[in-house]
Amino acid sequence: MHLFAAVEHTTGLVLAQLDVGEKTGETTCFQPLLDTIADLAGTVVTSDALHTQREHASYLLGCRAHYVAIVKGNQKKLRKQLKSLPWKDIPLQGRTRGTGHGRSEIRRIKVATVSNLLFPGASQAVQIKRRRTDRKTGKTTIATVYAVTSLIAEQASPAQLAQLSRDHWKIEALHHIRDTTFAEDASQLRTGNAPRAMATWRNLAVGALRLSGVANIAAGLRRNARDARRPLTLLGLA
Repeated sequence: MHLFAAVEHTTGLVLAQLDVGEKTGETTCFQPLLDTIADLAGTVVTSDALHTQREHASYLLGCRAHYVAIVKGNQKKLRKQLKSLPWKDIPLQGRTRGTGHGRSEIRRIKVATVSNLLFPGASQAVQIKRRRTDRKTGKTTIATVYAVTSLIAEQASPAQLAQLSRDHWKIEALHHIRDTTFAEDASQLRTGNAPRAMATWRNLAVGALRLSGVANIAAGLRRNARDARRPLTLLGLA
C-alpha cells in the first residue's frame, strides 16, 4: 500500500492522505489530494522534486496558493536555466548550521528575482549549498540544490525560503516515526483498507501527542500506555 500525504509545516499534522494506485503514481494524486483541503488560498505548498510539474504549479496558482519547488533531473531545461544564472555575482544571503542524524550541516542560500524561467509563475530562483560532515568518519560532502518559488521578494526573504525548504522534511520525520516507533513497514496488515486505516490511526496518535506538547513520540506512547485513562484525556474524551 502506497500512501500519499499532505503535512502542515508548523504542527506536523497530516491534513490529507490518499492511496496511490498500483497503475498510477504520486503525480496523478497531487491535485486530488490537495482538493480535499478546504482552502489553499494564501498557503505555501512545498513538495519533493517529483512534483515539480508545470501543471501542479498552474493548479496552485489557480487556487491562489504559492509553491516552493525543488528542481532536479526531471526538469532538465529548467535546471539548466537555474544553473546558468550568475550565482557567483550574487552575494550570500543567509547561512545556517544544524546537527542531526549523526552529522553536522552548514546551509548557504542565495536568491535571485527572475522573470523568464520555464515554469509557471516563477518569481524567484533559489540556490542552496549544503555542506554535510559525518561526525563519526569526518567525511564531508557538498551538494547544490536549486528551487523556484512563486513568492516574490516582498513576500518571502531568503531566510524564510531557507526555513520553508528545511521544514519540508517534516514529512520525512513523520515517515521515520511511523516506521521506527510503530514498525509500520513490518506490519502484516496488507489487504483491503486495513493499511490505510492503521496509517490514519498512527497519524492521529502522532498528531495528538504533538499538539499536547510531546517532543519524543516513543516516550509519549509509553507514558500513555501505562494508564488507560491518559489516552482518553489526550483525545478529550475524559
